[in-house]
Amino acid sequence: MPDGVCAARASQETMRILFTCLLLMLLFATGLSKPANLKPKPIDKRQNETPYEKFKRQHVDAKMTAKKCEAEIKNKQIYNVDNSCKDTNTFILSDYEKVKAICNGHGSPHKNTCLTESKAKFSIVKCELKNNGGRKPNCQYKGKLLTNRIVVVQCGGLPVHFEKDIVTFESNNATIGKIPMDSTSVPTNIHV
Repeated sequence: MPDGVCAARASQETMRILFTCLLLMLLFATGLSKPANLKPKPIDKRQNETPYEKFKRQHVDAKMTAKKCEAEIKNKQIYNVDNSCKDTNTFILSDYEKVKAICNGHGSPHKNTCLTESKAKFSIVKCELKNNGGRKPNCQYKGKLLTNRIVVVQCGGLPVHFEKDIVTFESNNATIGKIPMDSTSVPTNIHV
Protein backbone atom coordinates (compact mmCIF):
# COMPACT_ATOMS: atom_id res chain seq x y z
CA MET A 1 0.00 0.00 0.00
CA PRO A 2 1.17 3.50 -0.68
CA ASP A 3 2.27 5.53 2.32
CA GLY A 4 -0.54 8.05 1.90
CA VAL A 5 -3.25 5.39 2.23
CA CYS A 6 -1.62 3.92 5.36
CA ALA A 7 -1.36 7.36 6.87
CA ALA A 8 -5.03 8.08 6.12
CA ARG A 9 -6.13 4.79 7.73
CA ALA A 10 -3.96 5.44 10.78
CA SER A 11 -5.47 8.90 11.09
CA GLN A 12 -9.01 7.50 10.84
CA GLU A 13 -8.20 4.85 13.47
CA THR A 14 -6.77 7.52 15.78
CA MET A 15 -9.93 9.61 15.31
CA ARG A 16 -12.17 6.62 16.18
CA ILE A 17 -10.16 5.94 19.33
CA LEU A 18 -10.28 9.60 20.33
CA PHE A 19 -14.04 9.75 19.62
CA THR A 20 -14.65 6.59 21.67
CA CYS A 21 -12.60 7.97 24.58
CA LEU A 22 -14.48 11.27 24.42
CA LEU A 23 -17.84 9.47 24.39
CA LEU A 24 -16.88 7.35 27.41
CA MET A 25 -15.72 10.44 29.31
CA LEU A 26 -19.01 12.18 28.57
CA LEU A 27 -20.99 9.14 29.76
CA PHE A 28 -19.07 9.00 33.02
CA ALA A 29 -19.32 12.75 33.53
CA THR A 30 -23.11 12.78 33.11
CA GLY A 31 -23.66 9.70 35.25
CA LEU A 32 -25.33 7.77 32.44
CA SER A 33 -22.85 4.95 32.83
CA LYS A 34 -24.33 4.09 36.24
CA PRO A 35 -27.42 1.90 36.37
CA ALA A 36 -30.34 3.73 38.01
CA ASN A 37 -30.56 1.24 40.88
CA LEU A 38 -27.02 2.05 42.00
CA LYS A 39 -27.80 5.67 42.87
CA PRO A 40 -27.24 6.22 46.56
CA LYS A 41 -30.40 6.43 48.66
CA PRO A 42 -30.90 9.51 50.79
CA ILE A 43 -29.53 8.98 54.28
CA ASP A 44 -32.19 8.79 56.99
CA LYS A 45 -30.68 10.74 59.87
CA ARG A 46 -33.02 8.93 62.28
CA GLN A 47 -31.13 5.66 61.73
CA ASN A 48 -28.21 6.90 63.81
CA GLU A 49 -30.29 8.47 66.59
CA THR A 50 -29.64 7.46 70.17
CA PRO A 51 -32.73 6.48 72.18
CA TYR A 52 -32.53 9.84 73.99
CA GLU A 53 -32.35 11.77 70.68
CA LYS A 54 -35.38 9.86 69.44
CA PHE A 55 -37.22 10.64 72.71
CA LYS A 56 -36.41 14.36 72.35
CA ARG A 57 -37.54 14.44 68.71
CA GLN A 58 -40.81 12.66 69.43
CA HIS A 59 -41.77 14.03 72.85
CA VAL A 60 -40.10 17.33 73.83
CA ASP A 61 -41.10 20.62 72.20
CA ALA A 62 -41.53 23.79 74.25
CA LYS A 63 -43.23 25.58 71.32
CA MET A 64 -45.75 22.86 70.47
CA THR A 65 -49.45 23.75 70.31
CA ALA A 66 -52.57 21.61 69.99
CA LYS A 67 -53.14 23.00 66.47
CA LYS A 68 -49.72 21.89 65.20
CA CYS A 69 -50.09 18.11 65.74
CA GLU A 70 -50.32 17.06 62.09
CA ALA A 71 -47.59 19.41 60.89
CA GLU A 72 -45.11 18.53 63.66
CA ILE A 73 -45.68 14.78 63.46
CA LYS A 74 -45.06 14.93 59.71
CA ASN A 75 -42.07 17.28 60.07
CA LYS A 76 -40.48 15.17 62.82
CA GLN A 77 -41.27 11.91 60.99
CA ILE A 78 -43.11 10.31 63.93
CA TYR A 79 -44.60 7.07 62.63
CA ASN A 80 -44.73 3.43 63.65
CA VAL A 81 -41.98 1.17 62.26
CA ASP A 82 -44.34 -0.08 59.52
CA ASN A 83 -45.10 3.54 58.46
CA SER A 84 -48.58 3.43 59.92
CA CYS A 85 -49.73 6.42 61.97
CA LYS A 86 -49.17 6.35 65.73
CA ASP A 87 -52.47 6.29 67.63
CA THR A 88 -51.20 8.89 70.12
CA ASN A 89 -48.11 11.01 70.47
CA THR A 90 -47.49 13.26 73.45
CA PHE A 91 -45.30 16.35 73.45
CA ILE A 92 -43.94 17.72 76.74
CA LEU A 93 -43.97 21.52 76.64
CA SER A 94 -40.60 22.12 78.22
CA ASP A 95 -36.94 22.44 77.45
CA TYR A 96 -34.71 19.38 77.23
CA GLU A 97 -32.82 20.06 80.46
CA LYS A 98 -35.97 20.05 82.64
CA VAL A 99 -37.19 16.83 81.08
CA LYS A 100 -33.74 15.25 81.32
CA ALA A 101 -33.68 16.14 85.03
CA ILE A 102 -36.53 13.65 85.66
CA CYS A 103 -33.95 10.88 85.33
CA ASN A 104 -31.34 12.74 87.39
CA GLY A 105 -32.85 13.41 90.81
CA HIS A 106 -36.07 15.21 89.82
CA GLY A 107 -38.13 12.05 89.51
CA SER A 108 -39.23 9.18 91.71
CA PRO A 109 -39.97 5.50 91.05
CA HIS A 110 -43.40 4.91 89.54
CA LYS A 111 -45.31 2.29 91.54
CA ASN A 112 -43.67 -1.13 91.19
CA THR A 113 -42.21 -0.54 87.73
CA CYS A 114 -38.84 0.42 86.30
CA LEU A 115 -40.36 3.74 85.21
CA THR A 116 -39.73 7.20 86.66
CA GLU A 117 -42.41 9.73 87.56
CA SER A 118 -41.60 13.43 87.37
CA LYS A 119 -41.76 15.42 90.60
CA ALA A 120 -42.54 18.59 88.63
CA LYS A 121 -45.75 19.15 86.72
CA PHE A 122 -45.67 19.80 83.00
CA SER A 123 -48.05 21.01 80.33
CA ILE A 124 -48.36 18.58 77.46
CA VAL A 125 -50.00 18.39 74.06
CA LYS A 126 -51.58 15.02 73.38
CA CYS A 127 -52.07 14.31 69.66
CA GLU A 128 -54.67 11.61 68.99
CA LEU A 129 -55.19 9.99 65.59
CA LYS A 130 -58.49 10.86 63.89
CA ASN A 131 -58.18 8.58 60.84
CA ASN A 132 -57.66 5.08 62.23
CA GLY A 133 -55.64 2.91 59.89
CA GLY A 134 -53.93 5.94 58.33
CA ARG A 135 -50.47 5.59 56.85
CA LYS A 136 -47.52 7.92 56.39
CA PRO A 137 -47.78 10.76 55.40
CA ASN A 138 -51.60 11.01 55.64
CA CYS A 139 -51.98 11.02 59.42
CA GLN A 140 -54.69 13.31 60.79
CA TYR A 141 -54.54 14.30 64.45
CA LYS A 142 -56.61 16.21 66.97
CA GLY A 143 -54.52 17.89 69.64
CA LYS A 144 -55.39 18.65 73.26
CA LEU A 145 -53.48 20.92 75.61
CA LEU A 146 -53.35 19.38 79.10
CA THR A 147 -51.86 21.05 82.17
CA ASN A 148 -50.66 19.98 85.63
CA ARG A 149 -49.40 16.64 84.37
CA ILE A 150 -46.89 14.37 86.01
CA VAL A 151 -45.07 12.54 83.22
CA VAL A 152 -43.90 8.96 83.47
CA VAL A 153 -40.82 8.02 81.47
CA GLN A 154 -38.36 5.17 81.17
CA CYS A 155 -34.87 6.26 82.06
CA GLY A 156 -31.58 4.92 80.83
CA GLY A 157 -29.57 7.65 82.52
CA LEU A 158 -31.59 9.89 80.21
CA PRO A 159 -35.29 9.66 79.30
CA VAL A 160 -35.69 7.16 76.47
CA HIS A 161 -39.43 6.37 76.40
CA PHE A 162 -42.60 8.30 77.21
CA GLU A 163 -45.02 5.99 79.01
CA LYS A 164 -47.95 8.16 80.09
CA ASP A 165 -49.09 11.24 81.93
CA ILE A 166 -50.91 11.53 85.25
CA VAL A 167 -53.12 14.42 86.28
CA THR A 168 -53.19 15.52 89.93
CA PHE A 169 -56.18 17.41 91.23
CA GLU A 170 -55.57 19.84 94.06
CA SER A 171 -58.31 19.93 96.66
CA ASN A 172 -59.46 22.86 98.80
CA ASN A 173 -59.88 20.43 101.68
CA ALA A 174 -56.45 19.88 103.29
CA THR A 175 -57.43 16.44 104.62
CA ILE A 176 -57.98 15.08 101.13
CA GLY A 177 -54.85 16.46 99.45
CA LYS A 178 -53.89 15.35 95.96
CA ILE A 179 -55.76 12.73 94.04
CA PRO A 180 -53.42 11.14 91.46
CA MET A 181 -55.14 9.77 88.39
CA ASP A 182 -54.05 8.40 85.06
CA SER A 183 -55.23 10.67 82.26
CA THR A 184 -57.57 7.92 81.10
CA SER A 185 -59.40 7.54 84.42
CA VAL A 186 -62.48 9.45 85.52
CA PRO A 187 -62.48 11.29 88.88
CA THR A 188 -65.13 10.00 91.29
CA ASN A 189 -64.31 11.69 94.59
CA ILE A 190 -63.33 15.27 93.90
CA HIS A 191 -64.40 17.76 96.57
CA VAL A 192 -64.83 21.35 95.52
